[in-house]
Amino acid sequence: MSEYMYEGMFLLDSGRFASDPDGTSGAVLSILNRCGASVVASRPWQDGKLCYPISGQRKGLYYLTCFRMDGGQMGELNRLCGLNDTILRQLVIRHPKVVFDAMV
Repeated sequence: MSEYMYEGMFLLDSGRFASDPDGTSGAVLSILNRCGASVVASRPWQDGKLCYPISGQRKGLYYLTCFRMDGGQMGELNRLCGLNDTILRQLVIRHPKVVFDAMV
């Protein structure tokens, strides 16, 4: 079991985030917890109009997270994000320890 440092950018439905910010961000964090990730930092990053509609949504909120997780759980993370209707898209990048420590 090898644990890596990741940066995750989640595109969320901005309408749901506006009506329930704690519940929407909690949905992202609970998915990460289900995958065994330990979240180091998380925050909303940018809310705005999308270049093209995604799942019928024209606006979205980018939610940034930095976390540590076992590399074998990445498939499960992608599966759970695909099943969640609040998360429109996600992008997860693995960072070396030096870069991760500088970001956090």
